[in-house]
Amino acid sequence: MEKISIIGAGTMGHSIALSAAWSGQVVNVYGINEQDIENADRGLHNKLKVMADNELFSMKQAMEIRKSITLTTSLEEAIADSTFIIEVVPEILDLKKDLYKRLENVIGDEVIIASNTSGFKPSLLAEGMKHPERFVVTHFWNPGHLIPLVEVVKGEHTEEETVLRAMEVLKAMKKKPIVLNKEIPGFIGNRLQYALFREAQALLDAGAASKEDIDAAVTYSIGRRLPVTGPLMTADMGGLDVFSAISDYLFEDLSTDQRSGETLSKLVEENKLGDKSGEGFYSWEPAVSAELNNEREQTLIHFLKNDLKAGASE
Repeated sequence: MEKISIIGAGTMGHSIALSAAWSGQVVNVYGINEQDIENADRGLHNKLKVMADNELFSMKQAMEIRKSITLTTSLEEAIADSTFIIEVVPEILDLKKDLYKRLENVIGDEVIIASNTSGFKPSLLAEGMKHPERFVVTHFWNPGHLIPLVEVVKGEHTEEETVLRAMEVLKAMKKKPIVLNKEIPGFIGNRLQYALFREAQALLDAGAASKEDIDAAVTYSIGRRLPVTGPLMTADMGGLDVFSAISDYLFEDLSTDQRSGETLSKLVEENKLGDKSGEGFYSWEPAVSAELNNEREQTLIHFLKNDLKAGASE
């Protein structure tokens, strides 16, 4: 079993740590200061309580999971004896590269460094590293403790052994890792997500329907199928001749916008950033935010329980 260290105690960092500890691993998490550590500790407490309340495990097990996670402001302590480091720092290229340089000066040649970046190509991140063959992207999805998918992206110099070790770590964490054969911006999940988001923006800007009806068209149709069948399997089930014919006439009319849509750009200019600012496409009163975030969390827990049952029966 790999000895895991996580560099970054923010929302994704401590959520990934929770996934690792839940699978029985001992994890060290590095935070930049005491406030960072306090926030992570509070986040772990809240997440563990919700999961225990939903009977994913008992409160006694929750306490044992928490004991398996060490939060520290000492980078040296966090990476002591580590064999697999997951970097979860802000998406600032120089910050990440400086961290890798610092790490490589103190870790062994066999230690893997994995980045949770959601956008940077691994070959770009690995520029200047002494051991780019030991570098790989492992992109977890938020919330990291509830979403199974992790995208594993190898760079130009990443060794196959590095990919295999990353896959084993993720499978041990009960994740659903997928491997990208090519370095492409946005990887797989975000490319699919933003293709849908671009079309949704275009429909809204064109006045085709209200924001509520555009969202409803997803949640009450394809959203109901997607937990079972992805787009390619859905096409197989619907008939490839049908999907090919529709593609031939519909693709030319789909949005090809290269920038954010008019409505989105205007909202951002007005600092209407969604849930975190209280207003975006929708109005986010505190009670509304709490209700919707809880509903989404409960839905993700429902699917996670199904995943665990399916895994237990295999």
